[in-house]
Amino acid sequence: MNADDRREHITELLKQRQRIEVDQLTQELGVSTMTIRRDLSQLEQEGKLIRTHGGAAAPQTLNGETPYSYKEGYFSLEKKAIASEAAKLVRECATIVLDSGTTTLELARKLKERGDITIITNDIPIAAELMNSPAQVIVTGGELQRHVGAMFGPHSQQLLENLYVDQFFLGAHAVDPKAGVTAPTLEKARIKQLMMAAAEETWLLTDSSKIPKKAFAKVCRMREIAGVLIDDAYQDNAESPLHQNLIRVSAGKESVIDEDRSHRG
Repeated sequence: MNADDRREHITELLKQRQRIEVDQLTQELGVSTMTIRRDLSQLEQEGKLIRTHGGAAAPQTLNGETPYSYKEGYFSLEKKAIASEAAKLVRECATIVLDSGTTTLELARKLKERGDITIITNDIPIAAELMNSPAQVIVTGGELQRHVGAMFGPHSQQLLENLYVDQFFLGAHAVDPKAGVTAPTLEKARIKQLMMAAAEETWLLTDSSKIPKKAFAKVCRMREIAGVLIDDAYQDNAESPLHQNLIRVSAGKESVIDEDRSHRG
């Protein structure tokens, strides 16, 4: 079986199984692990699959974009609790970036009375929430993503490339201890990466429903962020912890802090 036939066979297997493992393919096709990995890499470049740890998945099996109207009411108590804890991390007179999303929208609501900070965002609902805030608010501009409310594209990127800020609060679409933070599209992943590059430190805000999941485009590895704020329904894996600075927050009582935060200043 030549390379083209082999890759077509792999594509057909994905349609049937949705997920495949490298070890299974080496046995079924009688070729080396290295050959299969090259095939998977080529098929990923062609957009026919997404590489996963030890194998691959059909793109439609991974997390796609979720409309804002659906996300708004999902895990709402957890998002509010996470936002309350995140607000405590925002320094005096800080310049911060708020990623698009419903958890970061809750954070904006917690910060809207603060007049000492500057907030930059690519999210229309966040900008609308801050319309009458005493904080200085900067909106990235760019192309609007319908039904989601986020802005992206060259105009957003150009602004972000010329910023240096204190803190970035990253919203999560999908999080995996090994794959890191991923986004539904390359464009959205690029915006998040530029926000990270502009910030002195990045905090990931995520509810436990996002873990462990993967989406199409890589944003960052877990080691690249300062810490994670998550609801206490998440149970960390002792053998493969999500992050060394994991802050669990209870939606129904006082928040529980797992790590010493004295280094935050």
